[in-house]
Order: sequence, then C-alpha cells, then structure tokens
Amino acid sequence: MNFKNLHSIYVNRSFTILFALLFAIGLRAQDSIAKNKSIADYHDQARFYRHQNKLTEALKALDLAAKIAEEKENLKSLLDTFHKFALLYLELEDEETTQFYWDRASVLLKDIEYPYGDAVHKYIDATLLFRSGNKFQARQKLEEARSQSNDKNLLNYMLLLEAHIFSELENFDEASKNYNALLVNSDENERAFLATQSNLGLAKMYEEQDNLVEGVKHAEAALELAEKHNFFREILRANSYLTTSYATLKNYDRAYEAQARLIAIKDSLFGIEKVKLEAKTGNKILQNTQTKTIEDLQAKNEELSESANRSEIIGILASAFLTIISILAVSLFRNNQIKLKTNDLLQTKNKELETARDAAISAMEAKTNFLSTVTHELRTPLYAVTGLTHLLLDENPADHQKEHLKSLKFSGDYLLNFINDILQINKIDADKLEPLHIEFKLKKVLTDVIDSLQQNAKDNNTEIILNHDSKIPLHLLGDPLKLSQIIMNLVGNALKFTKDGKVEVITRLKEKEEDNLTVYFEVSDTGIGISEEQQKNIFDSFEQGSVQINREYGGTGLGLTIVKSLLGLFDSKIHLKSKFGEGSSFFFELELKSDENSLEEVPFELTVEDFDFEGLHLLIVEDNKINQVITKKMLNKKGMSADIANNGNEAIDAASTKKYDAILMDIHMPGISGTEATVQIRKFDPEIPIIALTAISMDDSLDEFYAAGCNAVVTKPFKPEVFYQKIGENIFKTKIEG
Repeated sequence: MNFKNLHSIYVNRSFTILFALLFAIGLRAQDSIAKNKSIADYHDQARFYRHQNKLTEALKALDLAAKIAEEKENLKSLLDTFHKFALLYLELEDEETTQFYWDRASVLLKDIEYPYGDAVHKYIDATLLFRSGNKFQARQKLEEARSQSNDKNLLNYMLLLEAHIFSELENFDEASKNYNALLVNSDENERAFLATQSNLGLAKMYEEQDNLVEGVKHAEAALELAEKHNFFREILRANSYLTTSYATLKNYDRAYEAQARLIAIKDSLFGIEKVKLEAKTGNKILQNTQTKTIEDLQAKNEELSESANRSEIIGILASAFLTIISILAVSLFRNNQIKLKTNDLLQTKNKELETARDAAISAMEAKTNFLSTVTHELRTPLYAVTGLTHLLLDENPADHQKEHLKSLKFSGDYLLNFINDILQINKIDADKLEPLHIEFKLKKVLTDVIDSLQQNAKDNNTEIILNHDSKIPLHLLGDPLKLSQIIMNLVGNALKFTKDGKVEVITRLKEKEEDNLTVYFEVSDTGIGISEEQQKNIFDSFEQGSVQINREYGGTGLGLTIVKSLLGLFDSKIHLKSKFGEGSSFFFELELKSDENSLEEVPFELTVEDFDFEGLHLLIVEDNKINQVITKKMLNKKGMSADIANNGNEAIDAASTKKYDAILMDIHMPGISGTEATVQIRKFDPEIPIIALTAISMDDSLDEFYAAGCNAVVTKPFKPEVFYQKIGENIFKTKIEG
C-alpha cells in the first residue's frame, strides 16, 4: 500500500468522524442555557410534558438538552436526545419527522460504541415497520434490540410493542400475557403511563374478540389512570372507545357522558392557537437543525478542497518517508516475531484463566440450584410438621403433651426461618432480586414490623419504641418489602441480644429536593453490645461474634448478612456503633421519592375474627396427600368445607362445573402448573378469588402469579392467622369495599 492510499484512507476516515461531530452541533444555541439543569433533567421534563400533551414545552426541553450535549461534545447524550425527538414525533404519528431524527441518530451511531443507543434505534425502527404493516420484520427487529440492552424502561416499551403486534396477528393469548405483565410493572419513571397503555391495548383486543364488557372494564381503568396523571391523549382515546362501546351495549347514558368528556378534552387538546404554537415551535427547531446541517456540509467541502491542493506537496514528501519506512521494516519484523511469541504465551494463560473462571461459575450455579432445590423440597414436609402441630394444639391436648407440641412448633418455626434466610442469601448471590419502585407509607411499614415482633419483645421484657420524623412525606415510592425485611432483621437481632431493656427504631429526614429525599434509619438497643474485634466480621455469613454467643442466643448468623446484601441493591451501606456491655446502633441512609399525586386513604382493616367463614365451600388444588389433609382440616376448623383437585387439569374441570367461594392453588404440580391452571380458569371465571398456596422457590416470581390472575400469595409453611386472613380478605373483598 503506497502513501497516497494511506492518505486517502485517513482523509475518508477523518471525513466520517468530522461529519458526525459537525452534525452533532446541528441545533442552534440559544442566548443562554440554564446552568443548574443536566441533560437528564431536560429528558425527564420532556417525558413529563410529552405524556401531558404539552408538546411545546417538551420540544423546548429536548432542544435545550441537545444544546448542552453539543457544548460538552457528548455524542451519546446527543444521540439519546435525537432518539427522544423521534419518539415524541412517533407518538404524534408524524412518521416523516420521526424518520428525520432517526436518520440523524444513524449518523452518530456509525462512530460510537453504544449498545443502549443501538437498542433504542432498533426499537424505533421496529415501531415504524409495525406501523407500515411489516409485523414479522418488526418482531425480528425487536428481538435484536432486546439482546443489546437490559434497561427496564426500554424492555417495558418493547413488551408493549410486542403485545400490539401479537394483537394485530390475533395471537390474543400472548398479547394478553404481555399486557397483563405491564399492568403490574415496576418501572421507576413510567409505571402509570405503561399501565394506561396496557389497559387501552386490552380494551382494543377485547373489542376485536367481541367482548365489549371486558373491554369497557379496561377502558375505564385506563381512563381513571389517565385522568389521575393528566395523560390527555390517553383520556381522549379512552373516552372515544367508551362512547362507541357504551352505545353498542345500549347504555346510552354512559355513552353520552363519555361523549361529553370527549368533546371537552378535544377542545383543550386541539385548540387552534395551541396547535399553531406547537407547529411553529416544532418547525423552528427542525428548520434550525436542517439549516445547520447544510452549513456544516458546505464548510466540510471547502476544507476538503484545500486538502486536495496540499496533497501534491505531500506526494513529494512520500518518497522520503518510504525510504525511512523501508529501513524500519526489518526492525519492525524482528519486534513482531517477539510479540507473536508473547501473544501465544498470553493466549495460553488466558485460556487457562477462562477454564478456571467457567469452572467457578459452574460451581456457583450448581450451589445455587442445589440450595434452591433443597430449600423448596424442605418446605413440603415442614408444612406437614407445622400444620399438624397447629391442629394438635387446637384439639385441647393434655398438659404434658402441650409442652412437647410447643417445643415442636418452636423447632418448626426456627427451621422455617433458617430456610428463608438461606433462600434470601441465595437469591441475592444469584442476582435474582431487583428493587421495586411502588407506592407505600413508611410509618405503616415500620409499625407493622414492630407489631409483628412485640411477642418476642414481651418474652425478653423489652420495649420497642418508634421515633418517626413527621417531616417525612406520608406517601413514598420505593421497595417496602425489602425495607421491611431490613428493619425486621435489625430489630429481631436487637431483641435477641437485649433483655429487660429498650429497642428504638429512629427515622430522620436528612435531605429533600423536590420529590427526591434522603431518609436516615437507625435501630439502637441497650443489649450486650459488640466488641471492636467482633465488629470486623459481624456482617459475614454465619457470624455472631463468638462461639459462646452462638450457643447462648442461637440463630443462624445470617440476619445482618441479609441486611448488608439488601442495602447493596439500593447502593447503600449499613454502619455500626457499639460498645461492649452498653448496647449497639445500626444505621443507614436510603434515597426515596415522595409521591405527591397519591390520595389519602381511610384506614380500614378487618381481622380474622371479623370474618364469618361458616358455610363457605372452597377448592383445594394440591398434589401432596398429606398437605391435602392438613389444609382441609384447617378449613373445617373454621366451618368451611372443601373439594380436592390433585392437579391443574382436575382444578380446571372442577372450577368449570361447580361453584366455589375461593380456590387454594398450589403452583408446583405435575402436568400443567398452578400458574397455567389459573390462566385457564380466568378465561371463564374472572371473579372467583384464587389464592396461590405454594412453597415458593428462588426461581418463582410473585409478579408472574399476579399476572396469571392470582388475587394473593401465601407461602408454605404459613402461619394459620395469615392463612385465614388472606381467605377472608379475598372472599369478602366486595363487602369490605362496599
């Protein structure tokens, strides 16, 4: 290869890079850009305004994000902004402008390695293909996008598009599965919007199946969500659907109400001045982008013309360089031989390391699967132990028998806690846990944990005190389940080592900026304390400070390990202050969000004693004979009767031919699973309460149970009061709501 060819390649490559960089500066900078806001802030603003149909504000926010990305020469952020422009116009069904911004993003993607950006690019392409009628090509493009990113928000949108494709192909089972999964999504940013879109998708799907009654239910649900969060276009779609559907169902009063809402929302959405302003803003931004692109291309042409004149001089110098290169070639050849030998040695070592790594991964997977299987299989016989113990204690045993039965019950509870701890650690090690982002009340979570441990505190003559900061907002967004596990482990640990003393749970609002807040948590006790030497290993698995402590106080030594691992999911750390003989304090901080849109709920709860179980008739779906007997006897004790189904097929047949007040559904059974049986039953009976009664394993997902149609989940072995409470809540749900 001569020097001119080398120069040509260099120029072409430089042209490509230069084109991408110059094009990235395509939007004209305004007089000033807000210094306190980041690109991500403007992206969040644009998403918020897009859903509320404030298109002018959304376009301005994206324009400012593009300018900041240009100033910082951040190509990835600029690419993300072009994609958000494309998604905005995609939602407005303006395919031409969508294609323009998609093309701009294509130029940037040629010269940067950005898997997430590539995945979004393919998702937009899949949407355009779907809208043009190429459904199978759209699905193929979606699969390519899915393999390049695990971003939860993007995966949810892919799931939604795939549901639309399935619905168009009349594959309603798969479409329904996707839509229902999105109804219970935990998306941090667009949970309500995705649920609204899913309800609208289900409404349209049921309309195509001539099931307007079910379609109207989902349209009403979509309308409720859309009105709560001001999703104006979705309000329009829901009212449009309800106007037609109610008229078809001859419910003319409701049809008139929906039509009135439809007219009102159209007036606010499509006012002449509003449409003009949005069109003017969009055209101005688009025209600036196109004009700047043309100017940049002209500048590049002039630069390339100058480089052509310089190439003649470079040609003369090339001969001199070739002579020098020839002299260096021999030296380079020898160096290359040395490098080849070194590379061979490195490759051999790398293969050895890869083999060792694969062996370690296989060993870890084998351990994970073994522990998952063992803990799951132990639950079934343990259910028999705890269940029979409960039944025998209720049958007025003799005093000497009662003492043995209480010991048996304690041993069963201890073993169950041990199994739960091992399963929890195993899930964390296998990356099976992900933080949720749902609404909850912090004070209620803490109160429930403290109430559940009051008996333990009473046994140790110890008082539990809640010191809650009233400045913390009532409604928060986060993961209440994992937070309650953290607090329960910390309080349980404090109670174990505190007798005749006090355990205090403290919360403090440390920082608050708009809806983002940092909350400080502390659990302190007046117990035996921890020496400085013991503090070094206290968070390691199966560590309790010393052998003597382990023998005296018992326990697995996994509670603090679980706390440390769970906090790691939230990028938080547990800290400890303790002095031997004077007590301990464990404290940490969590970043949460306030949910200002939540409505205050009136507290209303019923206990087991409030339910009248007499005369109820249930279906028990269970393949284990001993479990069948125990569950049926527990129902009989409350005056309930039951039929038995040995597998999923029998459950479907029984539910379709006989009326039951509720179904207790085991999940893991031979043949079809309890999840699949629930899906089938829901097709002909959407109202009957179905309670998943299962020995949950590491691979099980509660979301999957609820998506299939379960109303509640009770894990085996269970506490009898929890068992009866779940049955009562779900059977008498209508009465409670009334």
